[in-house]
Order: sequence, then C-alpha cells, then structure tokens
Amino acid sequence: MRSHLLNDTTAERYRRSVTEGIERVAAKLAATDGPFTGVTVDALAPAIDAIDLDKPLHDSGAVLDELEEVYLRDAVYFHHPRYLAHLNCPVVIPALVGEAVLSAVNSSLDTWDQSAGGTLIERRLVDWTAARIGLGGNADGVFTSGGSQSNLQALLLAREEAKTDSAAKLRVFASEVSHFSVQKSAKLLGLGPDAVVTIPVDHDKRMQTVALARELARCAEDGLVPMAVVATAGTTDFGSIDPLPEIAELCEQYGTWLHVDAAYGCGLLASVRYRDRIDGIERADSVTVDYHKSFFQPVSSSAVLVRDATTLRHATYHAEYLNPRRTVEERIPNQVDKSLQTTRRFDALKLWMTLRTMGADGIGQLFDEVCDLAVEGWRLLAADPRYHVVVRPTLSTLVFRYIPAAVTDPAEIDRANLYARKALFASGDAVVAGTKVQGRHYLKFTLLNPETTAEDIAVVLDLIAGHAEQYLGESLDRAS
Repeated sequence: MRSHLLNDTTAERYRRSVTEGIERVAAKLAATDGPFTGVTVDALAPAIDAIDLDKPLHDSGAVLDELEEVYLRDAVYFHHPRYLAHLNCPVVIPALVGEAVLSAVNSSLDTWDQSAGGTLIERRLVDWTAARIGLGGNADGVFTSGGSQSNLQALLLAREEAKTDSAAKLRVFASEVSHFSVQKSAKLLGLGPDAVVTIPVDHDKRMQTVALARELARCAEDGLVPMAVVATAGTTDFGSIDPLPEIAELCEQYGTWLHVDAAYGCGLLASVRYRDRIDGIERADSVTVDYHKSFFQPVSSSAVLVRDATTLRHATYHAEYLNPRRTVEERIPNQVDKSLQTTRRFDALKLWMTLRTMGADGIGQLFDEVCDLAVEGWRLLAADPRYHVVVRPTLSTLVFRYIPAAVTDPAEIDRANLYARKALFASGDAVVAGTKVQGRHYLKFTLLNPETTAEDIAVVLDLIAGHAEQYLGESLDRAS
C-alpha cells in the first residue's frame, strides 16, 4: 500500500496516474455536446449505492472507468456555453496548473512552518487585492472558503468593534436582495432574530439610501447599535450594485462598519472598462471577494479584506502546539492568526499562476466580455414579446419571465415557467436558474462564460418558450 504514497520513489507513478486522469477529463471536455445529460437522482443513485467501498479495484484505469459512469458522464459542465444558471464560471488553464501543484505539495496555510513561500504568496495577493480596492496601507486580509465565510468573518469583526456589551442591541442593515449569508451569519454570531434590518431596493434593485438613512436614524432613536451596513456589489439575482458612495457617507455619519459583499462584482477590480461601477468600495471597512466567481478560478478561491489590519485580532487565538504568542514577537507570519479556519489549502496559488500567466487585464477582459454579453441578452429579451425582463444588467445577470399572450392567470404562468426550467434541465440542452420576484416565479441567466454568444441565448429562449407552450397546451387539454 505504500506504493500509493507520493514521495521520491513514486514520482513516476504519480506522473502516469495524474496524466491518465487529465487525459480522461480532457477527452470528456472535448466530447461534451451539452452542459448536462438530464440524468435523474433515481437513475443515478442506485449505481453509486451499489459500489462496495470496502472492495477496492486496485487499478487506476478501472477506477477511472467507474468514475466515468458515476460522475464524469453526468456532471454539470460549467464550461459549456449553454450553462447559464448559477454563479459558476469556466476556469482558466493556469489556475488548473496551480490546482495540480498545490494538491500534490499539499501545503497547509495556517502556519509558516507548514507553508513558508505559500504564506508569502498569499500575503502578496491579499496586498494586491487590497490595493486594487483602494483600502490603504494598513489593509490586510486572508483567503477563505467562499463568500459566505468571508461575510461571516467580516460581521464577526464588526460585532467585536461595535461599542456595546449587549448583543440584543446590535443591528445589521442589508438590502432585500442581499445574500442569504447575511442572515445566516447573524444567527451564527448569536444575534437576535430581529438583528438584520432589511432595506428596500429601487427599480434597479439597488439599496434605497433614503430608506437606509431612515432606519439608521430609527436605530439611534431606539437606543440600538448600528453594527454594520452590508452593501452588495453584485447581487446574486440581479447583479445590481448598491450606491456605495452614498452608503459610505451614512456609515461615517453613524459610526457604522461598512462591509461590501463583492463576491460577484469583484471581477470589476480587474475590469479594463467598467471599474468605475464599484467606485466607493475603497471606503469599506471590509470587503468580500470571490475569485472563483468572476476571476475564472476553480472552487475555492476567495478572500476577506479589511481596511484596518488590527481588526483581524478578533479572529486570533493562540495554541502552544501551533501558533504560540512568542511567534508574534518573533514576527513569524502565521496566517491562522487571521483566519476562521485552521488547516487551509493553498488556494491562493491558483490566482498567482493566473496573474503571472495572463495578467489582471487578461482576467478583466474576460469579465468585460460577459458584461457586454448580458447587455446583448437584455436587448434580445426586451425586444421579445414572449418575455418580461426585470432590469437592465449592471454585471452579467438577466432575470426574466415567459409571458404567454393567451394566459392571464399569474399562477398558471408561474407553473409554465417552472415547468420550462425543469424540462430544459431534464433535456440537458441547457441549464438556467430560477428565482422569485415579488412572489412570482422568474427564470435567470447568469452569464460567466465568454464563449457563450447572443445566438446561444436566443436558442435557449426559444427552447424555454417551447417547453412552456407544451405545458400550457397539455394544461388546456387536461382542463377540457
């Protein structure tokens, strides 16, 4: 069994095994003609359940053959141009090289004596990102598992910086279309059920600053403590960006921590043409970025950045066996001092390899392309009488609803849209997402693939309409 361990004597076996796996995946990617096969849970689960994990196959080729049947064949492939659903991006090849390297070396980024150069590379990327944001010379941060963890840590810091001993008095303000992790973080932090105050949005799905000002004033009048305002730079459903300069002014006025959730919109930090859409982000106290959304990185690759490095002390605990206090005095850079995680992958390497190969402009050009594509898609939807599109895109998301001319019942239209999405997924021809707007069911394109074209969008719109019309026709037959 020692022959399976990676070391100096098994290097050649490692090379052959990994090459075989890469060749399988490359062949699958080259042959994929749709984003999904349409397999159902009931069809796939028995094959996986039937595998006896206590009886190994003892052959990597046989294992890959089996993997083809239970995973590769039916995986949802984000690289396909008609995958238009969630915030999943196709990934760039330099990042995949980084993934292969970091997995094999297996550094753990918690302490210097486990990572050395990896620690410095991550710190350099944190400094680079903070500079792109404009947070100033005292900024710092750490890589995280994703936007939810980044938001949690940012709100933890905001809670500890708040001037009160009563958690019951703390309030967090976020728009009605902010990410669900704001509410989840509040619960995990032990805040009360009324801790998150929801602020309405305008027609463009941006936080209404007049409403925010009113709620902050009410908070002060009631003797409560405005712990944080969470502004979103790229909402999940609409890609909308809250008015950051105006929100920053209000936060300064009330002494409130400003957190900007730019998990989606962080791609604008590298944008060649649209960076001004997140002007004001430089005034944040903390920022969430998800490189694995709009920097075309494999999951996971994310970070939380802070304006004042000293605030990260709220996540610091010392253990004699890991990061004793003396290491601070000795100026040993232990990243665990900043992180909610202990053992942590060297995910920063993927971004490092990407920047060193493509450059920031290369990433930004890709993100600009999908933003431009979304405008083309919006024009198609706005000109198509079969559809109602909610808002012109700021980033690369389109929310729309199929509206049949002969049907007036909103509930029946809901059912037609739900059916169309499910039928499209089952067909494997395309994958789209769904959400609700004012209680009604809508469909959603999240465009993060520069290979997707306006023609792809037009084809998928026709497919959706066809499935919806089929449902309505069958519904009419049932009724008669």
